[in-house]
Amino acid sequence: MTSDVVDILTSDHRDVTALIGEIWTIRDPEMRRDLTDTAISELVRHAVAEEMYVYPAMKKYLPNGEKSVEHDVEEHKELEEAMKSLEDLDVSSPEFDESLRKLEAILADHVQDEESDQFPELRRLVPAEELVELAGKVETAKKLAPTRPHPGAPNNELFHKLVGPGVGLVDRLRDKLTGRATK
Repeated sequence: MTSDVVDILTSDHRDVTALIGEIWTIRDPEMRRDLTDTAISELVRHAVAEEMYVYPAMKKYLPNGEKSVEHDVEEHKELEEAMKSLEDLDVSSPEFDESLRKLEAILADHVQDEESDQFPELRRLVPAEELVELAGKVETAKKLAPTRPHPGAPNNELFHKLVGPGVGLVDRLRDKLTGRATK
């Protein structure tokens, strides 16, 4: 059976949640930094892909789609702020643990909203072939998306489609030059 966009996004949620759980168990600072950078990268790519393709579908098909998207974009902004704060913190500091806890809480709430309410509605109201098509678009978008949080950037489809690939290219170049882990 072919995966649809709900399968892809749910898998992303599990992967990032597991990475964050693993960060709590690791004491080695280098490993902890690599896991944190990977979690941030995966979460940024996931959010950008949602904003590009899933949110327009939610607005189109869900009766409360516009309101749901507004709520989700606000949560994405909160997630970006939390991720941005983690980028420069010493992974052994109490501030890092506090910021990671905040990220984890925002993410848990976001995942709960999507998986309990929005994803079942998408499956019920969006044609199955469109959900499969969206899965492909989301996977492609994640390959080109930025890998670092940019809290000052707009969280919308047009920005991500026009400027996102360039920002993603710069982020991946920075990642390569600095040896930052992203997978």
